[in-house]
Amino acid sequence: MGAVLGVDGCKDGWVGVVWGDGDDTEVLVRPTIAELVAAAGAVDAIAIDTPIDLPADVPREAERLARGRLPGRASTVFNAPAAAVLEVSDYPAANAANRAALGLGLSKQAWYLVPKIRDVHDWLTTTPDVPVVEAHPEVCFAAMNGGVLVDGKKTSAGESLRRALLAAHGLRVMTERQRGVAVDDVLDAAATAWTARRFADGLAERLPPEPRGELHPAIWV
Repeated sequence: MGAVLGVDGCKDGWVGVVWGDGDDTEVLVRPTIAELVAAAGAVDAIAIDTPIDLPADVPREAERLARGRLPGRASTVFNAPAAAVLEVSDYPAANAANRAALGLGLSKQAWYLVPKIRDVHDWLTTTPDVPVVEAHPEVCFAAMNGGVLVDGKKTSAGESLRRALLAAHGLRVMTERQRGVAVDDVLDAAATAWTARRFADGLAERLPPEPRGELHPAIWV
């Protein structure tokens, strides 16, 4: 069984959890996605918590289906911005571009994610030789739990439950509090590593459920 990589954004760039044989994991932090993937070494699949294939003229179905998995916590799933948003440099222009393309305004929260979305987009143009899929940690944890997690990830109860779920599914995640990387970022990356493993093993579920060969746009769990 080869290693897989789960990725989440953090203040200092990206945090990745490499999950190899057994329950041991390695936590990596790098400023760009390309540097993180290079540091991870050979992996069978990568799952990342960021929109990968951006819509041109209609909102993605993937977010609607992901929200349906999170009753009471659907607000944790942001709409992917329009592809045109990557071409602008300020929020008013991005909001206007998104509204023109999708008929929806762009939230400030989504705008703050655009630099990371652009980083992943630019990296994917290099055609990495490993499958890369999109995952959403809250959807991953809900699947592990058999239902949505009520406690937020930044609460002590929410953190404890997420650790327990990861352990129950074979991931032992060692988190050390460090500047620029929150504990919940590491746990989220571990959750996406769980999806990466499921994808590599042919067990992951696609939202929406289209043919397996068409990887994007979709959220995998």
